[in-house]
Amino acid sequence: MEEFDSGFACIAGRFGRVEPRRQARTFLLGLLSDVDSRDCWSLAEQAGDVSPQRMQRLLGEAVWDAGKVRDDVRGYVAATLGDPRGVLVLDDTGDLKKGVHTVGVQRQYTGTAGRIENAQVAVFLAYATLAGRALIDRELYLPRSWTDDPARCAAAGVPDDVGFATKTVLGRRMLARAFDAGIPAAWVTADEAYGGDQALRKDLQHRGIGYVLAVAKSHHIVIATAGDVRADTVIADLLPSRAWQRLSAGAGAKGERDYDWAWISIIAPAAEQPGQHALLVRRRISDGELAYYRCFSPEPVALAALVRVAGIRWMVEECFQAGKGETGLDQHQVRRWKSWHRYTTLVMLAHAILTAIAVTAHAVHDSADDLIPLTVNEIRHLFAKLFLTPARTAAYWLTWSDWRRRHQARAKLSHYRRRQTIDVLA
Repeated sequence: MEEFDSGFACIAGRFGRVEPRRQARTFLLGLLSDVDSRDCWSLAEQAGDVSPQRMQRLLGEAVWDAGKVRDDVRGYVAATLGDPRGVLVLDDTGDLKKGVHTVGVQRQYTGTAGRIENAQVAVFLAYATLAGRALIDRELYLPRSWTDDPARCAAAGVPDDVGFATKTVLGRRMLARAFDAGIPAAWVTADEAYGGDQALRKDLQHRGIGYVLAVAKSHHIVIATAGDVRADTVIADLLPSRAWQRLSAGAGAKGERDYDWAWISIIAPAAEQPGQHALLVRRRISDGELAYYRCFSPEPVALAALVRVAGIRWMVEECFQAGKGETGLDQHQVRRWKSWHRYTTLVMLAHAILTAIAVTAHAVHDSADDLIPLTVNEIRHLFAKLFLTPARTAAYWLTWSDWRRRHQARAKLSHYRRRQTIDVLA
């Protein structure tokens, strides 16, 4: 519990009154518990509340600033994992949703499903070092179907000054906040949805930050010996067989992630900063599938350094997996703008606390040869069993069962009445 208390202490001062401060702590403990779903009903039941109203008030009406708490979470992660060689990773993830009233929801592509679905999409910024990785910032993506409809935005509590912004613009905002706050990092990496944006690349060059950004095979580059060409042309015409080197992109669950790699210098546009500009190409050993990365470093670096950063990009996927599986990143069941930001920020802190416990455990205890190091998943499981398994009476659980069924009956009746009204008007 000591690391949990340290993590919560980083944000405790953001709650001016003792009631929301205590409720926020209880909320975090619920996120780390063994509840089946981390919605307000389940968290309230776990906490011993008589109804979900206190949890709902914490996410809705209580007075506290989710932006400032986000800054505290970022500082906590930096203090835990901070490394001047750190890597910031941009990526987005989607949550499948029903209906049309939840903020940001529309039919759109999401990598979660691998296709177009009714979904809510958010962009996240992760921080990764040798010690671990954690999410440090978030931005909810609002499609034009939302920003072009003021009434719809108002109904979901979207502030008047929030307009349409692409995912890349949201990512640039988060990177700017991280660097302005002094986050120790030397590199940025992201997938091709972000790598093709010159404004993002220029932002990083201006700050003297290196990057390894995935780009599409149709991405255009300028090479001294060939002029303006597509990235995939480089493979066919400009890279000899001896240019390829087999290197690991990092250890995976099944061993080293070995690929064949090659790179070639490129000429940056006149508006970009001088430095080492290159196109990095990755070839999968099993089937020859190719991936392309546009790279920059203020000072010359070796191929192995770029490969290391390219491999780190997958750590954000581990953050999403752990965040959704262990702390409920996708289980919020809230509809409004403020509630989404508050819930997501607290989930990020819960995940960061687990990461901090893992870092401490790895530093203090060497794993036996027949054991893997403690993972975030295992730590969350142990935390719930050792500290958060409450003793409740049968009457308590039966009372909550009655409450849920009574609420569901009212909801069902309301839906039926609404459907009947629509049918009559039609």
